[in-house]
Amino acid sequence: MSDHTIQSVSKESRVFEPPTDFAKKARVPTREAYDNLYRQSMEQPEEFWGEQARNLHWHKPFTKVLTWDAPHVKWFEDGKTNLAYNALDVHANGARRDKPALIWEGEPGDQRTFTYHELWRETCRFSNVLLSLGVSPGDRVAIYMGMVPEAAIAMLACARIGAVHTVIFGGFAAEAVRDRVNDAEAKLVITQDGAYRRGQLVVLKEHVDRALEHCPTVKSTIVLRRTHNPIDFKEGRDHEWSELMRNAKAEHEAPALDSEHPLYILYTSGTTGKPKGVLHTTGGYMVGTWLTTRDVFDIQDSDIYWCTADVGWVTGHSYIVYGPLLNGATALMYEGAPNHPDPSRFWQIIEKHKVTIFYTAPTAIRAFVRWGDDHVEKHDLSSLRLLGSVGEPINPEAWMWYRRVVGKDKCPIVDTWWQTETGAMMITPQPGAISTKPGSCTLPFYGVSPKIFREDGTEAGPNEGGLLVIDRPWPSMFRTVWRNEDRYLSYFEKFPGKYFTGDGARRDEDGYFWVIGRVDDVVNVAGHRLGTAEIESALVSHAAVAEAAVVARPDELTGSALVAFVTLKGNRSPSPELKIQLLDHVAQEIGKFARPAAIRFADALPKTRSGKIMRRLLKDLASGNTSQGDTTTLEDISVLAKIGTEE
Repeated sequence: MSDHTIQSVSKESRVFEPPTDFAKKARVPTREAYDNLYRQSMEQPEEFWGEQARNLHWHKPFTKVLTWDAPHVKWFEDGKTNLAYNALDVHANGARRDKPALIWEGEPGDQRTFTYHELWRETCRFSNVLLSLGVSPGDRVAIYMGMVPEAAIAMLACARIGAVHTVIFGGFAAEAVRDRVNDAEAKLVITQDGAYRRGQLVVLKEHVDRALEHCPTVKSTIVLRRTHNPIDFKEGRDHEWSELMRNAKAEHEAPALDSEHPLYILYTSGTTGKPKGVLHTTGGYMVGTWLTTRDVFDIQDSDIYWCTADVGWVTGHSYIVYGPLLNGATALMYEGAPNHPDPSRFWQIIEKHKVTIFYTAPTAIRAFVRWGDDHVEKHDLSSLRLLGSVGEPINPEAWMWYRRVVGKDKCPIVDTWWQTETGAMMITPQPGAISTKPGSCTLPFYGVSPKIFREDGTEAGPNEGGLLVIDRPWPSMFRTVWRNEDRYLSYFEKFPGKYFTGDGARRDEDGYFWVIGRVDDVVNVAGHRLGTAEIESALVSHAAVAEAAVVARPDELTGSALVAFVTLKGNRSPSPELKIQLLDHVAQEIGKFARPAAIRFADALPKTRSGKIMRRLLKDLASGNTSQGDTTTLEDISVLAKIGTEE
């Protein structure tokens, strides 16, 4: 085997055609229709993207579609537009005026609904609030809130006036808030007294107060009352959301902003835990999120769409707030945890609100598997017509469970691959047009040109694992890393002028892409370069296993040894016999060379609140080290202490 090859060991032959009834009504109804659109986007990219962009409102029409001076790009650069105008005014002043734009449910069960006209008025009010506090176009505004409608209103108001928002995930501690506020040099922080999470109070304002002791650029804060817990108020700095809104006008004319005007900075952790501020701009991001939402989710006017992400992550930006509203959709937002007060909460919400499109993370799906089918089956999910997956590669067994138990074998699944840096979906099925394979994100979206490279820069062959690279620009791509241009350039250094995603992948004989996971999670075991995601899939295919995470620790003999952290389904208990069964199962599914050196059973795996397993922390545990780096995104830090050390 070549030193430049990542060995892909997946064996998956199941194929599911788009349901006939679904395809008949779909926006992209056939494979031929997709192929024609994709071919046009590749052969005539400027004509294609110009035509798509003109579906949206431009205060000043663009005449130039693309300027590409690798690795720097500009889209629609001489045009002027306003993302919030396209997301709200277009609908609020038209046929969707009284259509629900946002349905919100709080963790305690309270509910609010905003029509497009109501959401527009609230956003106009808050735009005027920001202006009254001296916020100008280009100023940075930090938003540190829970999952409440006001978080979306704050984002939209910033976009409307040209302020650059940076949403800080509501699970971060004060130190992480401080670092992000200081890096962005934010002028204003928007927060709330507290938030609910699993019935507990998260004291957001208290965290802000501690952070702002060391944030010299912040002049003001705005505080929303949600939980009504006691808070300290600093006179002259802190302002009540409700009081400011009470005195604000409900009309605001959205200004014309340059297409390349900065829209938001979103901090994302690298492998070291040190955050980087990914910068997205207005016009290209707007076009990318609008079109992917429309065609990948096959958005229809009657849909009730629910993305379970947090607004603190890019999925919340693109597919809770901006993409759905640009399409005039009805989006659902839920404040709390999926298992409060019990593990049936998500299914109860789907039944209650007649959700038609459900978009969640593979780690959440594996948690649902662990909690048991009963929680799903006692609720009426017949309203669902489309399921989606986002966040990391989904293993085939979880995919099949999702299809069978949640989708009742009738809902297509869109398994979407994309990143904070890409802004919008990159490789994904079109649900009415593309046959799906469990575990594959299938084919590229329009205008996206992915390649699989070996380490030496040559292109890998069919079913040969390699490095996932994008070799041409796309509208929603990030423009730089805030205050760190060198870090931006580093994405394009490994393969000059081409974007290296950091993921490993393979492309099968049908042209379908299979993302293996982060290259950091590719390990060399006795001469085999293996993607740990595939070993995790093999473990989860065992009837006893709900979820698995595989990491490497140093080994004198083999270079690296694999350690598997495994959670079991509710009716199974750890035992030495089960360990042997799991090792034999991996050997049978993949080969003896892929057998982990150790298996550790765990009640739960360390995850962020967005559902991603923090493998960096598991690597430390597997190596016998104290956990290093940022742990502030952890949903439950006590999970680390509970993971067994026995092998």
